[in-house]
Amino acid sequence: MSTPLLKVENLTKHFPLSAGILNKNVPVVRAVEDVSFSVSAGETLCIVGESGCGKSTVARLLMRLAEPTSGRVLIDGTDIAGLKKNALRAWRRRMQMVFQDPYSSLNPRLTAEKIITEPVENFERLSRKQRTALAAELLRKVGMSPQMMDRLPSELSGGQRQRLGIARALALQPSLIIADEAVSALDVSVQAQILNLLLDLQQQMGIAFVFISHDLGVVEHIGHRVAVMYLGRIVELARCESLFAKPVHPYTEALIAAAPVPDPTRVRLDAPVEGEVPSPINPPKGCAFHPRCPLAVERCRIEVPPLVPMSDGRVVACHVRAPATDLPTQWATVSAVRL
Repeated sequence: MSTPLLKVENLTKHFPLSAGILNKNVPVVRAVEDVSFSVSAGETLCIVGESGCGKSTVARLLMRLAEPTSGRVLIDGTDIAGLKKNALRAWRRRMQMVFQDPYSSLNPRLTAEKIITEPVENFERLSRKQRTALAAELLRKVGMSPQMMDRLPSELSGGQRQRLGIARALALQPSLIIADEAVSALDVSVQAQILNLLLDLQQQMGIAFVFISHDLGVVEHIGHRVAVMYLGRIVELARCESLFAKPVHPYTEALIAAAPVPDPTRVRLDAPVEGEVPSPINPPKGCAFHPRCPLAVERCRIEVPPLVPMSDGRVVACHVRAPATDLPTQWATVSAVRL
């Protein structure tokens, strides 16, 4: 079996709320807790969940825009989470990011040509002719006219700005692109264009994507696998078609049930969830979802459920619907399981 392009092992990030010598017991925001997954070349892994679940923090940890508290991020077997500045620089070419807001992620003082070529010039010298040719090629690749290379971001529409952000990400020919809510700020028609553009680029160049979104319709369209996060942890990871056809974790079921269904003949899932998301500063003991879960049993309030592999290849962290095989039978037997 080939080595995955990206492998994340037990990634954790805590943000302390205060600092100082005398603060011995500093409260922390547990933004990401023990997250593990892998992504192969040419694959799209989508990460979904409610606001505040840790999706964007994972993206920043993968890019080393934030330092992990613990865990490993391996690109082609090399742990970039432990690399220092000079050693990390060479790996910057392998991974790029498309940000959520096309209005604030581009330098308003630079032309489109300069925005695209600036990442390359951080690594190598380009002549004027080479810069123009590179910008023209990438603008065509993302569906824009080379005549726009002299325009400022303020002279472009929202969709054109996001295409420009994608062109900038492609300039270094990366193996991995992390797209953090890359279409959420765009009109629906423009969203479809950008998603189809990403799919075309993936087929042409074999790029792997980590695609972060809260829109399940977008995820179902673009994803190969989906990781569902709740309060900093992955609670279910499955093939896209399997997840939407038959969600296993109660939280996954609730997310899909809450999404609008455009087909009136399609039966919606009935998975009511009440209450608010707990604070990441003081998360509940045991399963973090248990205060809102209609299936919670006593064990859910005591022990954190491990991610358990199931017969269809997915992994699920749920004491009720995915009990570990080595656990006592009294914990594994629940009469009110609804699959």
